[in-house]
Amino acid sequence: MAESWDGSYEDSGSVSDESSYYARLHIEPIYDSFLCPLTKQVMRDPVTIESGQTFERAAIEMWFNECKESRRRPICPMTLKELKSTELNPSIALRNTIEEWTARNEAVQLDKARKSLNLGSPENETLGSLKYVQHVCQKGLSRHIARNAGLIPMIVSLLKSTSRKVQFRALETLRIVAQEDSECKEMLAEGDTLHTVVKFLRHERSKEKEEAVALLYELSKSEALCEEIGSVNGAILILVGMSSSKSENITTVENADRTLENLEVCENNIRQMAEYGRLRPLLTQILEGPPETKQSMAAHLGELVLNNDVKLFVAQTVGSSLINIMRSGDKQSKEAALKALNQISSFEASARVLVQEGILPPLVKDLFTVSSNQLPMKLKEVSATILANVVSSGCDFNSIPVEPNNQSTLVSEDTIHNLLQLISNTGPAIECKLLQVLVGLTSSPSTISSIVNAIRSSGAVISLVQFIEAPQLDLRVSAIKLLQNISPHLSQELADALRGSVGQLSSLFRIIAENTGITEEQAAAVGLLADLPEMDFGLSRQMLDEGAFELVYLRIVQLRQGETRGGRFLTPFLEGLVRILARITSLVPSADREPDALVFCRRHNLAALFIELLQSNGLDNVQMVSALALENLSLESKNLTQIPTLPEPGFCASIFPCLSAQPVLTGLCPLHRGTCSLRESFCLLEDRAVNKLVALLDHTNEKVVEAALAALSTLLDDGVDVEKGVNILYDADGVQPIFNVLLENRTENLMRRAVWTVERLLRSDDIAIKFSNNPNVSTALVDAFQHGDYKTRQIAERALRHVDKLPNFSNIFPNPSNMG
Repeated sequence: MAESWDGSYEDSGSVSDESSYYARLHIEPIYDSFLCPLTKQVMRDPVTIESGQTFERAAIEMWFNECKESRRRPICPMTLKELKSTELNPSIALRNTIEEWTARNEAVQLDKARKSLNLGSPENETLGSLKYVQHVCQKGLSRHIARNAGLIPMIVSLLKSTSRKVQFRALETLRIVAQEDSECKEMLAEGDTLHTVVKFLRHERSKEKEEAVALLYELSKSEALCEEIGSVNGAILILVGMSSSKSENITTVENADRTLENLEVCENNIRQMAEYGRLRPLLTQILEGPPETKQSMAAHLGELVLNNDVKLFVAQTVGSSLINIMRSGDKQSKEAALKALNQISSFEASARVLVQEGILPPLVKDLFTVSSNQLPMKLKEVSATILANVVSSGCDFNSIPVEPNNQSTLVSEDTIHNLLQLISNTGPAIECKLLQVLVGLTSSPSTISSIVNAIRSSGAVISLVQFIEAPQLDLRVSAIKLLQNISPHLSQELADALRGSVGQLSSLFRIIAENTGITEEQAAAVGLLADLPEMDFGLSRQMLDEGAFELVYLRIVQLRQGETRGGRFLTPFLEGLVRILARITSLVPSADREPDALVFCRRHNLAALFIELLQSNGLDNVQMVSALALENLSLESKNLTQIPTLPEPGFCASIFPCLSAQPVLTGLCPLHRGTCSLRESFCLLEDRAVNKLVALLDHTNEKVVEAALAALSTLLDDGVDVEKGVNILYDADGVQPIFNVLLENRTENLMRRAVWTVERLLRSDDIAIKFSNNPNVSTALVDAFQHGDYKTRQIAERALRHVDKLPNFSNIFPNPSNMG
C-alpha cells in the first residue's frame, strides 16, 4: 500500500499489493491451495472443474464467459486442455478449511489492529490497521466482527487525530463498517460522534469533508438516526448549502442532497430545511401530508421570513391548497393557513396568484361573518392584513366576485359599506388593517371612484375623520392616508368635517409640526390639507386663527435651510406645505375683512418666498403653486400701492399762474403709479420676479406655464398702466415666449390665457407691427376666434383687429346679458 499527501492522499497500490501486505500480517502461512490460480487471492468460494483444478467461483465463471464470447471451446486455464463440461463442483472441505484459517488469522490480526487504533500509535501503523479493518469488511465478511471486537469506539477516537491522513482513513473506515449494518450505525450515533463528523463538513475543500458527507449519507439510511443527525447544530444548514453549491465536486453535492432526502422522514428536519431555504419538502407535506402535518407545516411556513421570489414560488406551489385549508379546515388549521397566506401575500406578484386561485370569497366571508362560527378577532386581523396585501397587487377588483354566484365585488357599494361598518365596530388593530384595505383600493384609478361613492353614500367621512386623533400611530397613519387619497374627490365634505370638528384640524398641524425628519404620516397629513378647497375662506380663516400658516411657513423655511432631514417623503411634503401656504393669498383680496392675512403676508414677505420657490427646479408643483400665489398677490398690488397726495395750490399760485405747475414726483412704480415694494404691496417689478416667471414659460409642464403666464398677466391687468406693463415684459424678453405659448396651443386653458395676454400685448403699436406679418400668430388667433368660448372669441377678435386681420365685428356678437 503506497500513500502520498498533497492536501489529500490516494491509495496507489493494486489489489495484489494489498494481498501481499496482508499476507505479511498473517500469523499462519498461506497455503498455495488457498489461493486462486487466476486471482492469486485467498478463495472464498472454491470450486473444482473437470480438469481437477480448483478456482474462485467468480474467477472461473468469468473465464468460461470469455471463452464463450470468443467462440472458443472451454479449456482449463491451468492445463490448457479442452473441457467437455463447464460444471462447477463446490470444494466444501477446502472452503471450510479456508474459513477456519481465516477466522484464526483475523482474530490475531484484529487484536494487533486494536493495539494500533489509538492516538498514541505511529501514523503508519494506525493507517495500516484502519486499512485492514476496511479489508475485512470489503471482502464481504461479517461486519459484526469489527463491532464485536470493540473497534468502532477506537476508530471514532481517531477522528480527533492531528493527522489529516488518519482522520480521512478513520472516516472512510467508519463508512465501510456502517454499510448495511444498522447496529453499527446506532453505535456511531452514541456520544458526540455525529457532532464530530458534522465538524468535518465545515472544512474547506478537502478529502475529509467529502468522506464525512459520504458517512452521513450512509448513516441517514437509518430512519432511527435521521432525527439525531438533524438535531446536531448546523448539520442541516451546512448540508443545504452543500447541496446547492457550485464549487463542490459533484459526488459531494449528490451525497449532501441524498442525505437531506433521507432526513425528510422527520418533520423537525423539514422545518429546519425550510428555514434554510430548502422549501420543497415542506411544501410537499402541505400538498400531500395528512391533515395534522398539513396544519403544522402551514403554521411553520407562516413563521418563515421569505424573499419575494420565494413568496411567488410558494404561492404558485401551495397557494390553492392553503386557500382550501382556510376555506374548509377547523379553526387551528384555518389559523395556520391564514398565517402562511399572510406571509406570501405581502409581495404583489404572489398576491396576484392568490387572487387567481380564489382567495377573495373565503377571505371576505371570514371578515364579514358574525355568528357563533365567526373567526376570533385576532384571526380577523390576519384576514384583514391579507386583504390589505391583496388590494395592493394591482388586480382589477371591479370584475372579481367576492361571493359565489353573485356579482358583488370588493368595490361594490354593499361590500364597502360592510367594511366601513366593520371599521366602526372593531378594535384598533383590525381597524388599521381595514383602513389599509381602503387605502389600497383608493390608490388605484380604476377603483377609487367606487370607494368614494360608497363613502359619500354611507356618510362615513365624519367617522373617518375621527381617526386623525387616534393614539395608535399605525391606525392614525392609515386613516390619514385614506383621507388624503379621497380628498381630491371629497374635498368639500372633508373641509366641512374638519371645520366642524373639535381638534382634528389642530391634530393634523401638530403632526406636521414634529421636527424629527419627514415621516409618511407628515407627508400624508400635508397632502390631505393641501387638497382641501382653496376658496373655503372659513377654513382658511380657522387655519389663520390657529396659527397653522405660521407653522407651515416655518417648516418651509427649515426645509429650505436644510434644518430638517429629507428622505423619500421630502418632495410631497414640501409641495403640500407650499400649497397650504399659498391658500392664504386668497384671503388678501378681502383685506378689509381679513386684515390678519395681509399682515401675515407682509410680515413674512411671502412674495419674496414664492419668487424664490419659482426656481425649485424639478419640483413642478412647487413652481406652479408659487406662480399662482404670486398671481393672487400681484392682483392686489394696484390696491395696496401708496398713491402720493399732492398739496393744494396756494394763494400765490392764484395770483401768479406760473407758480401753479404741479411738482414732479420721482421714485414711483411705473406700473402702479405709486410707492411699491415687494413686501408691502407685492409688486413683481422687484427681485427679478418678472424674469423668473418668463423663464417658466418654456417649461415642459403646461400647468407650470399656465401659472407663470397668469402671474405675468397681472402686469397687463385693468387698473395698471398696461403700456408700461408691455414695456416691462419687453425689457424682460418676455414677449416672444408669450407668443410661443399661443402658438403651441397645448391646452384649452392655456390657449384662453395666452389669447388674453397676447391681445393686451398687441395694444402696443410696435408689437402689433412686429407680429402682424407672422402667419402663425394670425392662424392661432383665427383658431381661437373660431373655436374658443364666447369670451375667448371676443378677445381673439380684438387681437385680430390689432394686426389688421379683421374689420370691426362688434355687431356680430350680441350683448352677453341678452344671450339665453
